[in-house]
Amino acid sequence: MYRTFLSLLLLCLCSWTLSAQLILRISELPASTPDPVTLYVAGNFNGWAPGNADYQMKQNADGKWELRLDLAAATYEYKITRGDWATVEGTAQGNNRPNRSVTYAGGEQVEAIAIAGWEDGGGGGAQPSTAAENVTVLDAAFYMPQLDRHRRIMLYLPPDYAISNRRYPVLYMHDGQNLFDMATSFSGEWEVDETLNALHAAGDPGVIVVGIDNGGSERINELTPYANARYGGGRGDDYVDFIVETLKPHVDANFRTLDGAEHTGIMGSSLGGLITLYAAAKYPQVFGRAGVFSPSLWYTGDIYDFVAEAGRQAPQRYYFLAGYGENSASNRVTDDVVAMAQLLSEAGFSEDELRTELHQDGQHSEWYWAREFSAAYQWLFAEMPSQVARFTAEPLNLWPVPARDTLHLTVPGPAPTHGWLYDQHGRSLGKHRLESDRLNVGSLPAGVYWLRLRSGKRQWVGRFVKVE
Repeated sequence: MYRTFLSLLLLCLCSWTLSAQLILRISELPASTPDPVTLYVAGNFNGWAPGNADYQMKQNADGKWELRLDLAAATYEYKITRGDWATVEGTAQGNNRPNRSVTYAGGEQVEAIAIAGWEDGGGGGAQPSTAAENVTVLDAAFYMPQLDRHRRIMLYLPPDYAISNRRYPVLYMHDGQNLFDMATSFSGEWEVDETLNALHAAGDPGVIVVGIDNGGSERINELTPYANARYGGGRGDDYVDFIVETLKPHVDANFRTLDGAEHTGIMGSSLGGLITLYAAAKYPQVFGRAGVFSPSLWYTGDIYDFVAEAGRQAPQRYYFLAGYGENSASNRVTDDVVAMAQLLSEAGFSEDELRTELHQDGQHSEWYWAREFSAAYQWLFAEMPSQVARFTAEPLNLWPVPARDTLHLTVPGPAPTHGWLYDQHGRSLGKHRLESDRLNVGSLPAGVYWLRLRSGKRQWVGRFVKVE
């Protein structure tokens, strides 16, 4: 009798244990999902491993994909992938979506998941290339000795590179798949080539861009200088050393570059923004320009200590970008960016070495970074003609850049009524009347210009590009 009772008790306990699960069940998949498909769950309960076989979803009797998890009652974050971060779920437009969150109360709990789209578009069918003719593959398998692996490296050369005999500044960018081509992009394209070609046609002297593909499942490892307790990573030091010790010397040896720090930039977004900041702080003698877009500063508090200890060792320009649409209850991207810019200011960087742009509509997405790339590039690589540099002047905020008809400006002080224009070669174009806080530039030919304002003993200078 006792044995029978004990058996029944154990059976009941086992049945209760089996039912005490969090069940992640997909209620809807986008039409772009490939068939067949293998789905995984990556979350803070498995180290955010995007293709762990223990967290592979299975189809139930109704054909729905699901994963049963034995977890303690708590709040968890996760995402669905098709095996790596390049194939993670996204928005219907293929953009980044925030982590999913579920509060598990214990017992059997079903969480229905509707996937709107995939960051790589689902991988179904080849998409036509959108890369410009002056974008090429530098090397499909460039060796990275610091990491003992290979990586595709993309190269953008200015339209006049073959005939100019000039040397050019160089901009190193991360997540190369997303820079030039929708056919290789996994979450949208920055349109770097189209933007730079248009600016070049309008008179911009041009820049060489070196795009470094991310390593897919190794992206977190390579773009994080310190490990995170939940997400791992921490091989960013090796990745940055690869750029400085291996890739840059190769580019400088084989192309007509201006190899000094004042002509060398580095730029990236999200984790790419984090590693950009780290690289510039670690190697100020190499990178004099840094475009820090939507940086994942939440990933590690060590980055603040590192930047503070590095201080200002050399002249550099930092361009910070973030959107209020990136903020969440647990992660205030705009606050982090403002705090980092303030830290750099306290470390000795001047106002004309720091620029912070925050936008109400800004999202953690390629369309936002593509839209803002032009202004960031122009501010970072602006070289003032000697005829303009001789004036003792403060920086002038001008927008939109590029401009077509009307240029807006912000002057901190008594508003001048006139301004002086100079072309990219420093030639004076005379005195022009201001209309309150704007200047009509519709009659100007396409090109690069400098605007100088004066009020009493104070002067301001700003650079802008005019397009047709």
